[in-house]
Amino acid sequence: MTPEPPDSTRHPRIYFGWYVLAASFLILFLNAGIRFFIGVMVKPLITDFGWTRSDVSAAVFLNMAVYAVAVIVTGRLYDRFGPKWVIVVSTLLFAAGYALMAFMTSLWQFLVLYGVVIGAAFGGTTVPIYGAIISKWFLRHRGFAISLAMGGNCLGQFILVPVFTDTMLSIGWRETSLWMAGAALIVNTVLTLVFLRGDPDQLGIVPNGGVTSTSAPASASNPQATSDAQPSQDLNLRQAMRTVSLWLFSVAMFVCGAGDFLLTTHLVPMVTDLGLSDTTGAAMLAWFGLLSLGGILVAGPLSDRIGNKIPIAVTFALRVVLFLLIVCNKGQTVLWIFALGFGFTLLVTAPLTTTLAGRLFGFAHIGIISGFITTVHHVGGGLWAYLGGVIYDHTGGYDLAFIISAVASAAAVVCTLCIREARHQRPGFTHGT
Repeated sequence: MTPEPPDSTRHPRIYFGWYVLAASFLILFLNAGIRFFIGVMVKPLITDFGWTRSDVSAAVFLNMAVYAVAVIVTGRLYDRFGPKWVIVVSTLLFAAGYALMAFMTSLWQFLVLYGVVIGAAFGGTTVPIYGAIISKWFLRHRGFAISLAMGGNCLGQFILVPVFTDTMLSIGWRETSLWMAGAALIVNTVLTLVFLRGDPDQLGIVPNGGVTSTSAPASASNPQATSDAQPSQDLNLRQAMRTVSLWLFSVAMFVCGAGDFLLTTHLVPMVTDLGLSDTTGAAMLAWFGLLSLGGILVAGPLSDRIGNKIPIAVTFALRVVLFLLIVCNKGQTVLWIFALGFGFTLLVTAPLTTTLAGRLFGFAHIGIISGFITTVHHVGGGLWAYLGGVIYDHTGGYDLAFIISAVASAAAVVCTLCIREARHQRPGFTHGT
């Protein structure tokens, strides 16, 4: 039964936004475990079907490309209709794709199912849409609230990737795929229908940190609420695309996605190439996910204090060091340092994408704007995951990919620092970037 929302004349014991946050956390927990499991499946798929690493990476690229488009579509649908049915329909695609993968027999089927069907489903079942939902419910400490929800993504990778790996080693990847499909269908659908609401106004609730008509003026009591309460001045995507800041942010996010998915796709194959076991590789990928929780729990509250672009720039600087380190030394200790250090940076931009985009352009069109930025992120991720496989097939290793990634990360530091982190105005109001 849906918890009864309070009316505006009394104070509830539990603010309904916490139910929304908890449901988002649990959905992301399960979906992340399933999503990142593809890194463990690379070698079993190659062994069973005789494919190359480039073949499997091509499916990842297609998945990210379709996802990139799906994020924009679901962002627009979210802005118009709210999140509930967007997430439910995406969940049906998500479950169908993984269930049918259990019966695939050829590469084209893998490309269609993982690349197209599951890629489209990711548009309504991953981080961006939940960041947009949480941003509407929490005005005060928004960055911290989004970080808490994103924590489900980290813990899901940490806890479920080893569980799914053990299941795969026991019953095979086909049966594991079926179990993942069933779990996603049940958990996502129930939590979405019972708890998820896209806007406090639907329930007559004042957002956390907002003000009522009897409260002090927003400009005095909560500057953030003032920003959110003037949607007529917010920029839509077309207007935001006329600013330099959006393109600087997009370049940085392209590089961010490239690094993210190069590692999540190829970390386990790389460490097993170097003589470590599948179980150790899965453990690295799991701890990779757990350390990302530390990153977002630091980044969210830090953004509330010092802004968004400094934590993002520091993240890219750390990646430069890590990429150069792994090129120079591939001992087991260094592999663990690389995996844990990179994991810490993995999701720093997840909560900050929504908060920085809202800071720059307002929240009235946050679904479509954050969807565009995430699209760029995943185009970079898919392309570099694929090219990482191509580089491996031609050179027998990943060093060239890591060197290029280090240079790109250094460029991303510069792009991030050049963003003007201030409210941009619509053409016709005042001069903006």
